[in-house]
Formats: sequence, structure tokens, C-alpha cells
Amino acid sequence: MQAAASDDTAVSYSDLDQSDLDGSSDVLFLGESPALIQTQMRDYARSGDMQFRQRLIIYVAGLSLAAFYYDPRISIVIGILVVISECLDRVIHRQVFRDSSPDLPTVRRNFALLALSTVLSSSIVVCFTLSIAFSEPAATHFMPLFFLLAGSIFTAMNEGQVVTLLLTRLVLYGAAFVAIPIFDVLRTGAGLHSPEWLELFTSVVVLLFIIKVSQVFLGAYQRQIRQMVELRDLAERARVASTAKTEFLSTVSHELRTPMTSINGAVGIAASGTAGPLTPALERLLGIAQSNCTRLSNLIDDILDLQKIEAGKMVFDNAPIELWDFVERACEVNGPYAIPLDVSFEAVAEHGGQSVVIHGDERRLDQVMSNLLSNAAKFSHPGGVVTVKLTVHEGRARIEVIDRGVGLSEDKRELVFDMFSQVKSSQNRGTAGTGLGMNISKQIVEAHGGTIDYRKNDGPGTTFFFDLPLADD
Repeated sequence: MQAAASDDTAVSYSDLDQSDLDGSSDVLFLGESPALIQTQMRDYARSGDMQFRQRLIIYVAGLSLAAFYYDPRISIVIGILVVISECLDRVIHRQVFRDSSPDLPTVRRNFALLALSTVLSSSIVVCFTLSIAFSEPAATHFMPLFFLLAGSIFTAMNEGQVVTLLLTRLVLYGAAFVAIPIFDVLRTGAGLHSPEWLELFTSVVVLLFIIKVSQVFLGAYQRQIRQMVELRDLAERARVASTAKTEFLSTVSHELRTPMTSINGAVGIAASGTAGPLTPALERLLGIAQSNCTRLSNLIDDILDLQKIEAGKMVFDNAPIELWDFVERACEVNGPYAIPLDVSFEAVAEHGGQSVVIHGDERRLDQVMSNLLSNAAKFSHPGGVVTVKLTVHEGRARIEVIDRGVGLSEDKRELVFDMFSQVKSSQNRGTAGTGLGMNISKQIVEAHGGTIDYRKNDGPGTTFFFDLPLADD
């Protein structure tokens, strides 16, 4: 029993809606819509194609036993019919895949073709088992009854996609299953306590078992369809919500950027004293305003960067970068950020003095370094030193940012690199960020063919690191 139709099909679970499952749309038969029936028929045909090898093994085994123990002529005739039936099945299945429009005439035509192949293949199995059974003594029909049982269970497990076709095949097999012992009872006139009657009663019990098995597998398939449609609907709603969120954030960010730039500039001018002398109280208030303006501007920039990355529109201006110079410059440029936190940065070279060159966008990688250094400073103890280390191994350069703060548990990896998430810590000394920096850093590094991760130090603190491929010589 197969799941959803492949992506190249014209009708699949993506074409179904709840009305199809509830039978409230244009009804074909059995309360099911044409779209649902077409999807089920494609699953039925696909399952039949995939079970071809198993059927072939069963046919060969059965015909070989019949030729050896019974009449070779039966095996030859049935074998020819089996080949014709299988070839016809392949042709019909291709037709079902090729012409899969959910319009009613197409669905009816495809259904009629599948019904024809089902009746033909089932009738061949029935003729095979009856021809053997009628050549055996009464109440000795182990082989034909076994093959009917095996065929019925095989049908229940693999061909429950279309209820009408399943019932058609099981009715034919069930009729043969009961006809064999009834024929024995009639031709022998056996009494109720005879093996012939026992065989009949046993056949009825087995038929009830087959019906139960069919119900179980049919119910599982129908639940699978419902789950696939529900998951499709949930995914579509999530996609729409994500698109709306992205458009909203992008619009708001663009609308806020211009006024925030003006406000930030005005506050900066006022805080500098250019517009007039400042009292201590006013200077403190302007400092708070300037800090919050910078924070909001950073948030807007981060959101816009995130939208560009998600839309695949972030442009990378790649050029050769000498990493040791890059590391030293990053420590120097970000040093002023750490001064109010009483933290310093130090660069340590462990690359053997060789030139370490990568190919990338220096401005974007500066964003990564700024995020890592600012986070390390925020989580460091006052008076602490953050070490930035450059190493080279197996064609890749690694930059490590090592702090000696409280340390970050390694089970928070998903939270660390998720957007709008921040790891709370008593060491995060009131310097909250946007919650986007590490997510943006991860995507920038991955866009350069690298990886970013962290580990808890053996001693205090955490080491964040990212690897980048070295430039080709």
C-alpha cells in the first residue's frame, strides 16, 4: 500500500480538500469525490506495479507445483493468461498515470479500466485454484485453498486504495473459497460430521478473518489519506503565516529606518552639546535616548538582513581576505564596546605564522565577529579577557572566540542559533540584543561554505567558533 502520489502527478493529495474526504463535493460513487477516487486509483496502480515481482514469484511457484503434481497443461494455459493479464495491467496503469484529470468522464474511464484488469487477474487466480481443486479428491484441497488465502491476504494488505476494486477481488476469491468445499459436499453427499463439512465451516471462518484483515488495512489507508491532507493544510497555513510575517516585518522595518535615522542623528547632535549647553540630568537622559536609538537601529538592520537572507537577496561581495589581519582588526574595532563592561579582547595566532587567506565578504564576516565578540563580552566577568584564536587544519581556517564567563550549556544549541531567541544568564549585564545576531551569523557563515558552533570550556566560559574553507592557491 503506497502513500502519496509523486510530485510529477497531476492529481495528488495536494489537490484534495476536506470536502473531498467528507464526500460533500461532486460525488462519483460510495460517497467519494472524483478527485479522491483519482488519487486512490493512482495509489492502487502504483502499488500494483511495485508488487509485480512478488506476484511473479507466487505465480511461478504455484504454476510449477501444479505442473509437477497435477496437470502441466493447466500451468501452461494459466501461465499464458497470467502474462496477458500482467501486460494489460501495465498498459492500464500507465493510462491511469498519464490521464489523471479529476473530471468525471476521465475518472469513470480509468476506473472501468482498473475494474477490467482486476476482474481479469482475479478470475485467472480463481480458474487456476478451481481447476486444481476439481481434479483432487474431496476434502484434500490444501494447495488451492492456501493460494486463495494467500491471494486474499495479499489483496487486503496491498490493494485497499479503492474500496470497490478491493471488494471485487475479495468477492471473487471468497466465492471460490466457499465453492470448493460446497462442491465436495454436493458431489459426495457427505454428512455433517464429515471432513467435507469441516472444510466448509473452516473456509467460512477463514473468510471472516480475511474480511477483518481487509478492514484493518483499509482503515489504515484512509487514515493515511486524511493525515496527509491535514498535514498539507497545516503546512499551507504555516507558509501563508510565514509569508505574512515576513512581509509585515519587512514593511515595518523599512518604514522605521528613515525616521529612526533622523531621530538618532538629532539625539546625537543634542547629546554632543552643539545645540546648546546641557545640564547633567539632560545629558543623562540624552545618553539613555541615544543608547535606545542605537539599539532600535540595530534591530531594524538585523531584521532587514534576515529578510534578505530568507529571500535569497543578500549580496555577498567576495574577495580574498587575510584572516590574521581580519582578526586583529575585529578585536580593535570592537574593543570600545567591551570597555564599559570592563572586558578586553586579545588576538592569539596559532597558525604557524603562515598567511591564511579565505575568499569571502569581509563586511558580512565583520558582522559575525561583532556578534561573537559582543556576546563574549556580555557574558564575561568584569575584568575578564576574551581570546580570539586563529588556527588552520585540513584546508579550513577556524576562528575561536573564547570567554571565561559563566559558560553556556551545550543543550541550548537550538535556542542559541534560533531567531528572536536569547539565552538568559545572570552574567548578561543588562545588555540585551535583538535575538537575531546568532541566527544571522549562522546563515552568513553557511553562505561562505562554513560552519559555526560552540562548546563549553573545560574550565569557566564558552568557546564559539566558525570554520571557513581556505582560498585556492
